[in-house]
Amino acid sequence: MYKIRHTAELTGFSPDTLRYYEKIGLLKSPPKSPGGIRTYTDDDVHLLTSIHCLKKTGLSLDDIREFIQDGQCFKNHSHMQDADALETALSRSQILADHLSRMKQQRRELEELIQTTQEKLDYYTTFLNEHTPSE
Repeated sequence: MYKIRHTAELTGFSPDTLRYYEKIGLLKSPPKSPGGIRTYTDDDVHLLTSIHCLKKTGLSLDDIREFIQDGQCFKNHSHMQDADALETALSRSQILADHLSRMKQQRRELEELIQTTQEKLDYYTTFLNEHTPSE
């Protein structure tokens, strides 16, 4: 069992973020000690680590919620034999494919901005080189 501060350290989230994730339903509220202190399990830490990984890819909290809604994390392919597991895998695959498509579009847009910015910088560099007196 882990207290909130230790859980935050293990997962890379702040205690405030953990409480927020509970509030929005992304994370189930953990049991509390008689003194009101949250206690997290190894499973909670594993789930939060998965959430942190998904968040780092830029996946929205809504998509993350949908991605983890059934609570299954497949550690190997042997767990993916029944119809529910296959449906879960299909759903997760679609979420990731859609997200990847959005990221690729963002990359194309960013590449265009980089090119435009480089062209402007080249223009000003050339201008300054032509109009700056040499010593």
